[in-house]
Amino acid sequence: MPRGGAAVRDPSQMPMVCPLVWMGNGVQHLVVGSAEEDEVSNRASEVIESWPQESREAAQLVLDKYGEPAEATESQLTWRDVGPWKRMVATKTFYQHNFPAPHIDAVESFIDYTVPPEMLTPLAEYDGSVVVERTAGEVSARCHDEEANNLALNLMHDIVSGTKSVDEARAYYAKEFLDFRRGKPTPYMDKLRFSPDNGNGGDPDERVITENEIAEAKAEGEG
Repeated sequence: MPRGGAAVRDPSQMPMVCPLVWMGNGVQHLVVGSAEEDEVSNRASEVIESWPQESREAAQLVLDKYGEPAEATESQLTWRDVGPWKRMVATKTFYQHNFPAPHIDAVESFIDYTVPPEMLTPLAEYDGSVVVERTAGEVSARCHDEEANNLALNLMHDIVSGTKSVDEARAYYAKEFLDFRRGKPTPYMDKLRFSPDNGNGGDPDERVITENEIAEAKAEGEG
């Protein structure tokens, strides 16, 4: 459901992905056409049975749309390269989030995206559930469902590209949140309106310590 309890698109119209095999190390790995498909399918469902209702329902929405995850542990399910996402992660732990109305965050959608350092503070002011991994070159949005993550990331892109200010983005978020309930078009929820990076956008930052300085510091410590 988009933030705060809205309905989701019809899962029967959504694609499924290949099943996986549960490995002894506690992680599922992809195996196409395995005889253990039924067992694996049950395994992901069994994992979330013990989760709180809030996070279990959020995870089930992703299972209904994208099928079995690429990896599964007792506290987390991970899908890779599904839809527009680099990965999606559903977690047993969920977080209370009150913007724009009270709801829970339990499903995180990741994309490759480079955020200039000067935009980190505006994005933090915009939405605390939009997370920037500067070194990895990733941005994610964590909410109750994929549609809300689309909305959050589309507005993130508007802020970074200068199309909207933080206040304008927050106001638009609230408007589309309500428009969904009014039965009006919700273009920012429907899909990503921009193309993620190609995976080469990480920012390793700049070196500020030379090898000589390291050697000198080590020599001081040994002296």
